[in-house]
This record gives sequence, C-alpha cells and structure tokens, in this order.
Amino acid sequence: MITYKDIQKNKEINAMIEQGNQVLKTLGYTEHSKKHAIKVAEHAAEILKITEADAHQIELAQIAGYMHDIGNCINRQDHAHSGAILAYSILKELDMPLSDRLTIVTAIGHHDEKTGTALEPVSAALILADKTDVRRNRVQNPVIANFDIHDRVNYAALSSSLEFKTEKKIIQMNLELDDSMCTVMDYFGIFLERMMMCRRAAEVLGWRFKLVANGSKLC
Repeated sequence: MITYKDIQKNKEINAMIEQGNQVLKTLGYTEHSKKHAIKVAEHAAEILKITEADAHQIELAQIAGYMHDIGNCINRQDHAHSGAILAYSILKELDMPLSDRLTIVTAIGHHDEKTGTALEPVSAALILADKTDVRRNRVQNPVIANFDIHDRVNYAALSSSLEFKTEKKIIQMNLELDDSMCTVMDYFGIFLERMMMCRRAAEVLGWRFKLVANGSKLC
C-alpha cells in the first residue's frame, strides 16, 4: 500500500513541487513549496480526524494535500487539472489501487476556486486546508513597494488558525490582520470565492464554516 510517507520521499513528486514553486516565484506568486504541501497535508488530516472520517480517507487526504500543486510545474493556469493528470500517472506507476487514485485526482482537480468544488470528504478537507493557509512568509516578492493585493493580504496575515467547535460542528478560521497593510474588507473582497468554497467544503463534511478576522465575523 502506498502511504503518505512514501509520497513525501518520492523524488519525482518533490522535484515537481519545487519546480512549480520556482515558476510561481518568478511570476510573482506566493510560496507553494514543500512547506505549503506539508502544511496542507497535515491540516487536511487534522480536519478529517476531527470530523470523524476513517483512517483510509485521512491517508488519501494527506497524499492529495501533498501533491495538490504539482501542476504548477507545467503552468499556473489550469494547474489543478494538469496536476490531477500528473498525479494519476505517478500513482498508477506506484501501483496504487484505482479507486484510491481516482479519489486523489478528483480532489486535486477540484481544489482551485475557479473551476472546482468539494465533492466528498477528501476533496473537502483538501480545500479547507489549502484555502486557509494564509501567512506572511508565503510572500516571495522581496520589495514591499511592488506588492500586489494578494501579496499585501498574505503579508498582512499576522496569524491564522482553524478552530473546531465540535458541539456546534463549526470550523472557524481565525485571522489576525495588520490593517495598516490590508483591511478586513480587502481580505474578504480578494478571497470571497475561496471563503465560499470553504463554506461548501464544510457543508460536505456536515459542518459549518465561519471566518473571524480581527474579531469580526465575516461569514
């Protein structure tokens, strides 16, 4: 059986992640390195554990989380779709069972807010883990004066965390922003699609999603 640890050690996958991040750095996008891949994988697992998914789904979510951005090594445009195709090929070579392969590539193919949505627990956990990874050190542009709005939003994120209110079945993203760099409304305006995607993902898990920024409830 192919495990998350096997995937983490795979040289081809790691090369794709690093190449994809280099492409995005050159284009001025935020960090999508192994650090992001690991964070998404671990948070996806945490989400499914708390929402009481089974161990097999948790393992698949970790793998999908680690591999979700490999398509960036081809092009940022449609990276979710190209990444899913790459993942299918790699996982087939590794002799992963077909049903597991399909669960992972479906999650990867639907993680981008422009074309995707949560369909079942693995894709829902991937979306929530990916879209809530907002942090200052993801900004790769070294010149603050040249920041675009996405750079400002990420750089303004002093802290972000997921809180699970199990009795009410609420997944809450708590965000602290430096409002001299980016206002709460700037954040909500830029990431509205992502937050709506998180709401749908939480619903698939049977929970509700809430966003609290600088103490204010936004959704």
